Amino acid sequence: MKKALAGLAAAGLILTAGGTAAAAWSASIPALTSGGVEFAEGQYKFNPAGVNHGAFEWAGRLRDANGGDGHNVYMQVRVEGHDWVRYNGKQKRSVWMHHSNWDGAQRYTINAYMRACRDRGSLRPDNCSPGQHFANH
Repeated sequence: MKKALAGLAAAGLILTAGGTAAAAWSASIPALTSGGVEFAEGQYKFNPAGVNHGAFEWAGRLRDANGGDGHNVYMQVRVEGHDWVRYNGKQKRSVWMHHSNWDGAQRYTINAYMRACRDRGSLRPDNCSPGQHFANH
């Protein structure tokens, strides 16, 4: 009996995890590109209040589009009126990213912005894709 209950509990956890992984995304993120950096296959959703902090959740592939230039790439995301949050990629590689951003003072996020950038060092300014605005109204 105990083994049967343990098996049912394990099956329930697997089904729950599978359902979470298959949760629907709201929309696609258009490709974000600038010299040497590309963010593609992007998707996002605005979670309702009480789910993942009511966060702007996003995922996609960040790629160093010019591996020979010696520069790293990164994503920047900001919500509401907050500063940009930086998510570093890997030089000469492509990495899958999946993150959530939210404003802790609010129950849910309704505005988010993101852009893909190339870190060109301290002597030259970084170059970034045009910022993409997302709204949940």
